[in-house]
Amino acid sequence: MDFSVSPELQDLQQRTRRFIRETIVPLEGDLRQTPHGPTDEFRRELNALAAADGLLAPHVSPDYGGLGLSHVGKAIVFEEAGYSLLGPVALHINAPDEGNIHLLEAVATPEQKQRWLAPLARAEIRSCFCMTEPAPGAGSDPAALKTTAVRDGNHWVINGDKWFITGASGAGFAIIMAATEGAATMFLADMDTPGIEIVRTMHSLDQGFVGGHAVVRFKNLRVPASDVLGEPGKGFRYAQVRLAPARLTHCMRWLGAACRAHAIAAEYAGRREAFGQALGSHEGVGFMLADNEIDIRLSRLAIWHTAWVLDQGAHGTTESSMAKVFCSEAVWRVVDRCVQILGGQGVTGESLVERIFREVRAFRIYDGPSEVHRWSLARRVMRHGANW
Repeated sequence: MDFSVSPELQDLQQRTRRFIRETIVPLEGDLRQTPHGPTDEFRRELNALAAADGLLAPHVSPDYGGLGLSHVGKAIVFEEAGYSLLGPVALHINAPDEGNIHLLEAVATPEQKQRWLAPLARAEIRSCFCMTEPAPGAGSDPAALKTTAVRDGNHWVINGDKWFITGASGAGFAIIMAATEGAATMFLADMDTPGIEIVRTMHSLDQGFVGGHAVVRFKNLRVPASDVLGEPGKGFRYAQVRLAPARLTHCMRWLGAACRAHAIAAEYAGRREAFGQALGSHEGVGFMLADNEIDIRLSRLAIWHTAWVLDQGAHGTTESSMAKVFCSEAVWRVVDRCVQILGGQGVTGESLVERIFREVRAFRIYDGPSEVHRWSLARRVMRHGANW
């Protein structure tokens, strides 16, 4: 494994860093940020700024206007983008679109790519991924799918409820997971198709995802057989194609946010005086800053290693699971320490750290709670022994 970064990637890293800090950070106070994410109008303006800098959707293949970044390349660029909560929105690398783009590039037919992937890659539309369901449906256990799809001639008829569907409000299309004859199948459908209803938008701690999180109902939704994504019955396999890299890109983006919180806390600890000296000179605070450095460094190494594994063509399921648990918890520790260092400012809107604190909390839950990943890893230990 080579940890050196090519000159081309170093240049892209610096370009991204300048763009985020000089163009996007000054826009963080824009009032077009709602409790359910930035408005689509604001999102399009941010995307236009990124496009003008040649940074829009850098993960997409050159065939669709991107830079075709490797997973290691994503790790470097996505972390820089995450330094601002608006950065991933601007670069069009946020969930769920980033993961859906990856899945469509890997699985979709040429016709489906032209219809859905091409405009999504250009940020002309957004998308959503409909898998999670209310109890007793699929949550951490995707095999518990209750949404059904039944074949009817040249169509499939879909019925069921989904929730926590990020970006559903205002999305152009959805990727839908439904149970089909003991297996699962993925379907593509425009969101204005009869039979799709956005029941409500859910209130949540985070507010960084455009479109928020919604409850979506499918009632006798008719989807042409040509709009099946991949092959019928292979939905769970395709979910892994999407989920392993998507877990990792979440780590990349949130690491950038943790670095931002750490920078704010370190600057404050250097200028704020208490008991006759800089706050950071007190061991209680200085040790927290040191622990932040450790968690950030080790998170970056876990991300880079998993990205390298994926770039070798491996599935990286185990590595991404480990990285997701470690990074989600390390990022939380970093931001929590920053709140403590900032004191009263850390729990108010006087500092961006309070916002970052709310945003990162959910990361320990989505894309698999830490407990589920640990359970899965423990099963591997029991089957194969330690250090397998």
